[in-house]
Amino acid sequence: MAKSQVFFTNLRTNPHSSLPDKMERLITRAGMTGMPLKDKFVAIKIHFGEPGNMAYIRPNFAARMAQVLRKAGAKPFLTDSNTLYSGRRSNAVDHLKSAMENGFNPISADCDVIIADGLKGTDQIEIPVENAEYCKAPKIGAAVANADVIISMTHFKGHEQAGFGGALKNLGMGAASVPGKLELHSNSQPKIDEEKCIGCGICVAHCAHDAIHLDDRRKAKIDYDKCVGCGQCVALCQHGGAVLADWDTSERLNYKIAEYTKAVIAGKPNFHVSFIMNVSPECDCWNHNDAAIVADIGILASFDPVALDQACADLVKAAPVLPTDNCLHDTHAHETLEGTDKFRVMHPDTDWEAGLEHAVKIGIGSREYDLITVP
Repeated sequence: MAKSQVFFTNLRTNPHSSLPDKMERLITRAGMTGMPLKDKFVAIKIHFGEPGNMAYIRPNFAARMAQVLRKAGAKPFLTDSNTLYSGRRSNAVDHLKSAMENGFNPISADCDVIIADGLKGTDQIEIPVENAEYCKAPKIGAAVANADVIISMTHFKGHEQAGFGGALKNLGMGAASVPGKLELHSNSQPKIDEEKCIGCGICVAHCAHDAIHLDDRRKAKIDYDKCVGCGQCVALCQHGGAVLADWDTSERLNYKIAEYTKAVIAGKPNFHVSFIMNVSPECDCWNHNDAAIVADIGILASFDPVALDQACADLVKAAPVLPTDNCLHDTHAHETLEGTDKFRVMHPDTDWEAGLEHAVKIGIGSREYDLITVP
């Protein structure tokens, strides 16, 4: 596959050029405004940040992106799907409130927010993926699946299961419905935590395969001869009673994320922006963010999410560890770790490269790229 183009701008500013100005020049130079945008519904896929976490992308960047898109005649909206785990983004009501608190609202972000998979995480469209090996028909949040154009805005950081969180994870995991997230995370059917099951029967009423019933203690029981592992019970249970039976390996998780990403962008114009800022060791899904491991580096953009992730990883690998109190400095106080795969050092059981290799294999993009600097 031929090299892809990845565009980069650093974070130097002056009185005539703010960071949102630089981002606009970057995405314009990279060709985003040349996409077919007029009268199109454009999903800006972004992570709103779990309240308490401060590392997520500032809403000022989302506002400028929305303004650029509207100027081109588009109908943009900010979006993310609900979470599989219990938290403040596991249903649309709490998720919207969290987004608003973090500045993703019509005032600060100059754009409306739509939760992609609906009230309880079950509004989804299954999109078949050609050449898929693990997820034949990924379950994508309906608002993303129905959009005409996909734009991703990604906070590039470490991740305890995937190695790092980049454009592929933002799209593949972030746009998946709650049942889709179950498919991504687990290689088995769900189970019932009887201590948390209150016998409300919502899982029974909504199981499309008649695989769940309440026993004589009013505890949910799963008939695994009927269960297809769709994750509807996990999505609907508001008490943590229906849960994952186990977690998949990092390699397989990253393979699945790649296939879900292909489903999100297949047949649609798509463009991707990543921010190497506040590079925290773990995901923005936590209600806190640990100290950054490297200094802020810049903003990158590309039509190829694979090349974009590779370029971001390469820049973080090349950078020295910050000589301040952070998780890498704790154990490598006398080393800069320049050129070292910091994500493997932080999360040794992960393999982020497996996901990029699989993404290349199924035709999403290339790991080979030319880095083009935009002033």
